[in-house]
Amino acid sequence: MTTSAEPSLARRLGLTDAVFIGLGSMIGAGIFAAFTPAAQAAGAGLLVGLVVAAIVAFCNATSSAQLAAAFPTSGGTYVYGREQLGPWWGFLAGWSFIIGKTASCAAMAITFAAYAAPAGWEKPVALLAVIGLAAVNYRGVTRTASLTRIVVVVVLIVLAIVVAAGFSTGLPAAGAVDSAGLLAHGWYGILQSGGLLFFAFAGYARIATMGEEVRDPARTIPRAITIALSAAVLIYAVIAVVVLGALGPAGVASSTAPLADTVALSGWSWAVPLVRIGAAVASLGALLALIAGIGRTTLAMAREGDVPRWLSAVHPKFAVPHRAEVTLAVVVCLLVLTVDLRAAISFSSFGVLVYYFVANLAAFTQARDQRRYPRVLQLLGLAGCTALVVTLPLTGIVVGIGVLAIGVAYRLVVRAAARRREVARRNR
Repeated sequence: MTTSAEPSLARRLGLTDAVFIGLGSMIGAGIFAAFTPAAQAAGAGLLVGLVVAAIVAFCNATSSAQLAAAFPTSGGTYVYGREQLGPWWGFLAGWSFIIGKTASCAAMAITFAAYAAPAGWEKPVALLAVIGLAAVNYRGVTRTASLTRIVVVVVLIVLAIVVAAGFSTGLPAAGAVDSAGLLAHGWYGILQSGGLLFFAFAGYARIATMGEEVRDPARTIPRAITIALSAAVLIYAVIAVVVLGALGPAGVASSTAPLADTVALSGWSWAVPLVRIGAAVASLGALLALIAGIGRTTLAMAREGDVPRWLSAVHPKFAVPHRAEVTLAVVVCLLVLTVDLRAAISFSSFGVLVYYFVANLAAFTQARDQRRYPRVLQLLGLAGCTALVVTLPLTGIVVGIGVLAIGVAYRLVVRAAARRREVARRNR
């Protein structure tokens, strides 16, 4: 936990700011990119996968809200796991979050470039996006919150155009979405689609990780998480019905831009560029919030020595973890040059689901006077996270396990070295 000697972040964010930061993360690039791999896994069954992802996200959100009210400081489940379960559980959560969300940053940057960059210029444009938004975060969280509001409003307008265009066609493929079609790919495909779609819902974590910068966090964070998640689920459900009804399951699975294709099918050709702009803006909004959230989890881990302590520095003027955010930007730039979008999504989901497994377990152990929700929700969250993790694409699972093992090995080495130094000090 933070001691009085450590520099603190400024509490500048209110309820509306926190809600917009969560929405900016959840209705970002995922709503433009996640439906295609979900349809490839489950066809029309992605609608069931969406329900599964939403239920798991709700359980996770209630656990996060309950824990954030008890521990209103930066770090999210890294802090909650340490306090409720022990240092190793906290490290597992923090490491999973940093790695998974770093992959998400790369996915957002790549998605932005796919919509905004000329052919052949995708990677340079993605790199510029990462550098530019890292600079925005470096200047302070109030600028992050203000810019996120603008991003959310723009994206909501674009999504309203998509819905109107889709319904103008009468949703000609809606008949293909029947009960048989929903289950055509089996429950394994449905659960895999749920895991891929969960990638898009996990934005409410950014609210909890910014607990040290929210005014009245015990009241604000639970409310902001609930409001943002409920709004995001509704938006995703409406868009999923529209794109499936317009394009059909096969059309969504084969499309690289299903929302733009839905608008094009309606004959609203004038609106297609607007959808591409909306996708680019949404990607930037999600990337902006991700950089802020990861930087603050890294700050909390650095304070405990689980990553290099020099990353815990808080800028004396801008009151942000500037070294952590600069380091993150460098790593994301390297990933942009090497990562595949589908693999990045599955790897991100792996890391975030492990993170929320720890959150649910930590919330389950809270005392009665700290409880806001029944324990059955935490049990359902634990089961849901497990089911979605084991049904993710195999590459994401293998890489995820490997990176977790690297993190555990790193911590073992660091702790062993610290013990040796302590023994040597005592023997002097």
